[in-house]
Amino acid sequence: MHRIAESELIINPDGSIYHLNLLPEDLATTIIIVGDPDRVKMVSAYFDTIEIKKTKREFVTHTGTLRGKRITVLSTGIGTDNIDIVFNELDALVNVDFASRTVKKELTTLDIVRIGTSGSIQENVPTDSFVISEYAIGFDSLLHFYECDHVLETEFSEAFMKQTHWSPKKSEPYVVKGSQELIDKLSSEQTMLGFTGTNVGFYGPQSRKIRLNVQDEDLNEKLATFTHQDKKITNLEMETAGIYGLANLLGHRSLSMNAIIANRPLGEFSKAPKQTVDQLIQYTLEKLV
Repeated sequence: MHRIAESELIINPDGSIYHLNLLPEDLATTIIIVGDPDRVKMVSAYFDTIEIKKTKREFVTHTGTLRGKRITVLSTGIGTDNIDIVFNELDALVNVDFASRTVKKELTTLDIVRIGTSGSIQENVPTDSFVISEYAIGFDSLLHFYECDHVLETEFSEAFMKQTHWSPKKSEPYVVKGSQELIDKLSSEQTMLGFTGTNVGFYGPQSRKIRLNVQDEDLNEKLATFTHQDKKITNLEMETAGIYGLANLLGHRSLSMNAIIANRPLGEFSKAPKQTVDQLIQYTLEKLV
């Protein structure tokens, strides 16, 4: 079997994986990921027991149980560059034998659910609503560094580039679908299905202007008016497409739960964003257990 070199899979002296600082036994097979490290304790506050608390850089991890179900909650920080680290290391923790540095014969499938904040670009997606990302379109370049064509919805991305006259100087967008099993499990009358745009930044890439002009003044309007197979882009954030792409490639199930705290076309921001996020946390935990 192929042995993974020390330079490729870095293991700390205590046997934990390099960035996350976790041991294989620290991880549950149901994982909630959040961007903000402070949000980890908002999730684990609802656990009945907490057995693991570890912190390294922006990666904070709590593992515990809720009604007998073991759950890990982990902060990723912002952006798909961090998602690349988190997903490769989560997968290694369950699917690589650290002693022999070889991939295990029997692979483990993780359920990974993002609970995050997001801004809507459609007037009919109001603040304080919950959007489940059925699809995500990535405007970053992460997935193009992997052999990924077999997990991409190329019809969507090709239609998007044509309709928006996408600049060739920007990364070619990619579209990936979330786990249908998790969509079925977490959907209800309290949620709506969405098509989420994953941006490479918060300001210019999402058409926010403070002192800098943007390359395409009409970008948000183009995103909002794009349609293919009766689906429209509903909201913008910074991780979901990378999550869906790597989960699909690695054989895990993933889903992104979005607390809508801003409505861009209406210029509105939630009056109680923390409460909205807390309600989404409670909703997601209830559905998972």
